[in-house]
Amino acid sequence: MEELLEILEEINPDVDYETCTTLIDDHILDSFAILSLVSELEDAFDVQVSPGDMVAENFNSAEAIWKMVQRLEEEG
Repeated sequence: MEELLEILEEINPDVDYETCTTLIDDHILDSFAILSLVSELEDAFDVQVSPGDMVAENFNSAEAIWKMVQRLEEEG
């Protein structure tokens, strides 16, 4: 989770990712940020984020992103 928070802070350092649960709903992460984040996640955690995973509920909070990454790691 720490590595995920570091990635998020590189993309947008002005957000409290540990408490924010509306990253998509409040347009904190825009489409460019999401594409950057997906690329970073795939590199850092050796996962493949499919178009089906690209839904708001998977990206609205750091916790949701982390759960998606863990699920993708388990699916291998």
